[in-house]
Amino acid sequence: MTHFFDNENLLEIIWKWRKHLIIVAILAMIASAFFSSSMFIKPKYKSTARIYPSNNIYVFSDESQSEQLLEFITSLDIKLRTIEAFNLGEVYKISKNDPQYMTNVLLEFNDNISFKKTEYETVEISVLDTDPQRACDLCDSIIHFLDEKIGKLHKIKHDEVAAIAKKDYVFISHKVDSLEEKLNFFRKEYQILDFRTQAEEITKGMVKVLSSQQKNSAGGKELSQWLKNLSEKGGEYEILDKQQNKLVSQKDSIMKVYDQSVSSANKKIVFGQRVQNPIPADKKSYPVRSLILLLSTFSAVFVAMLVILLIENRKNT
Repeated sequence: MTHFFDNENLLEIIWKWRKHLIIVAILAMIASAFFSSSMFIKPKYKSTARIYPSNNIYVFSDESQSEQLLEFITSLDIKLRTIEAFNLGEVYKISKNDPQYMTNVLLEFNDNISFKKTEYETVEISVLDTDPQRACDLCDSIIHFLDEKIGKLHKIKHDEVAAIAKKDYVFISHKVDSLEEKLNFFRKEYQILDFRTQAEEITKGMVKVLSSQQKNSAGGKELSQWLKNLSEKGGEYEILDKQQNKLVSQKDSIMKVYDQSVSSANKKIVFGQRVQNPIPADKKSYPVRSLILLLSTFSAVFVAMLVILLIENRKNT
């Protein structure tokens, strides 16, 4: 049969059966045009959006912010929320009584809704649907669900930080109060208010008293008692005072962390900056009838040609 595939023989056969091949091609075109019409295949409209990751997204391991955003937007919970919000099981004509309902819905979802990272580090969302407005709404809602999902994760993180900060604040506050009680005791019982300043002033006073030989006077005795109190309790007072000042400073820092965490937890942040908003399409994207016609016609003519070659081969054997 190899001689039938020679250029000369093949052209002769095609010319001989040209009318038949033309009829097959015409019939194939008519059939493909008919069966690709809206009577058999519902046209689908495409809506596309592009988002750019904001700097508020935490990056883990070696993933870029775009890859991190893509991980979030392709997560199962966002798909399930979208399916529930738009009742896509009914849209895709899948009964909830079907034992494989969720599997089939997710398959349809993945066939009609796609996500990809572009060369410019944006994430593209493409939605195909028989209703152009629903395709646009689906696209828009997925972005909204993405912001809410990442927002919830951020809120959990900031709430944890706020809870830890609050616990630390209460703990340190108790320590500060305890130190304040001890310092008040020193102030009341030993009249120690500021160790360094009092020590300096009392020393100056004692020098004057001694130089004027008034040590045994009422003022001199009072100065002597203060000096004794400072020498016995001044060091302990100063240590406690420094500890308290340090803890008060820590309290202020912890309160700042707490306030910032509470504020961040309650902020509504856009995590996917919209580069391209979705719009309802005014022209269908599926099916591409010209491509269907071309492939169908080529396939029909190719099969017809094989049949013709078999017929010619039998005639010559």
